[in-house]
Amino acid sequence: MNLIFTCGGTAGHINPAIAVADMMRQRHPEANILFIGATGHMEESLVPQAGYEVRCLPGSGLSRGKNLAAVKQNIRAVKCVLDAVKVCKSIFKEFQPDAVIGTGGYASFPALYAAQSMGIPTCVHESNALPGVTTKLAASRASRVLVAFEESTRHYKHPERVEVVGMPVRQEFLYETKAEARKKLGLEGHVVVSAFGSQGAKVMNETMADMMALEKKDSFPFHHIHATGSFGKEWMPKRVKANGVDYESCPALDIREYIYNMPDVMAAADVMIGRAGSATCNEIAAAGVPCILVPSPNVTGNHQEKNARVLEGAGGAVVILERDCTPQGMYDKLRQLLDDEQGREQMSRRLHSMVRLDSTQRICGIVEELTKR
Repeated sequence: MNLIFTCGGTAGHINPAIAVADMMRQRHPEANILFIGATGHMEESLVPQAGYEVRCLPGSGLSRGKNLAAVKQNIRAVKCVLDAVKVCKSIFKEFQPDAVIGTGGYASFPALYAAQSMGIPTCVHESNALPGVTTKLAASRASRVLVAFEESTRHYKHPERVEVVGMPVRQEFLYETKAEARKKLGLEGHVVVSAFGSQGAKVMNETMADMMALEKKDSFPFHHIHATGSFGKEWMPKRVKANGVDYESCPALDIREYIYNMPDVMAAADVMIGRAGSATCNEIAAAGVPCILVPSPNVTGNHQEKNARVLEGAGGAVVILERDCTPQGMYDKLRQLLDDEQGREQMSRRLHSMVRLDSTQRICGIVEELTKR
């Protein structure tokens, strides 16, 4: 069995693909698995770290603007897509895939389009309630369209090809205990984790930097692990220092660009602070970690707030809109959660009850069905 996974841009596209690839490797140890991504994005590091080969396509993103610069940008983007389709066809002739599975991101469309034009079965997984650009373009010719939310089915022209499967998460998020994770990481006391996407969010990095000054004022009452993302890795730590916090010599603060061992870190956490992308929400639910969610206001259809409200409605999350989020307000809400152990335990139980434990297995079953064609 030869399988190609195509994804990229953010961890929210990459991690679900890795979760399915891991399960397929368990079920079919002889399977050959290859990833296709985009040059200059996270898949170049995350996929090899997961043990898979990745081939990256050069690309150029689309602009939503209407000025001359935007038009030129989109002309370049179309040319890049056409070139990428040719590259993918060449890869497919060499690799001979039995199926191509796309989970979103720039590289997914040319790979899926190339596969469909060559008669190779394709499977698209959409993690958000509203379909992304790649899913919209690829869904009409896809062999199967898989979605995380029931409400998503109404957005597709061929509902008979759409199946609600939930969100695949890596097995590490499902079964590791807090005690095991803390022993592995050498952590004690309260643990707080904050991350706002693989690229980071300027406003929220600023909020976390200023909140760390409040932590110092309180003599660092918890261990705080924060991921800056690629855009904040240079300036965000400088802002922390400018606030009078020498984080480099402070054992209570751990600031890094990206949290590569997120299953361990999330399992060890008492509270998670983050955005509300579907992948993040499902990983939080799988880990059962109480959370404070600050949905991104800069996404299509405001889908992050919709995701966050689902967790909030189930009793597993506190939602703070970015316009209402201040360092002091965040710190007060965080301390309130940390002081309420019984409340956190209840939140954890409610989060666990939301998880579709068989999501990855169901997707693998569909992929296996496609390979038989």
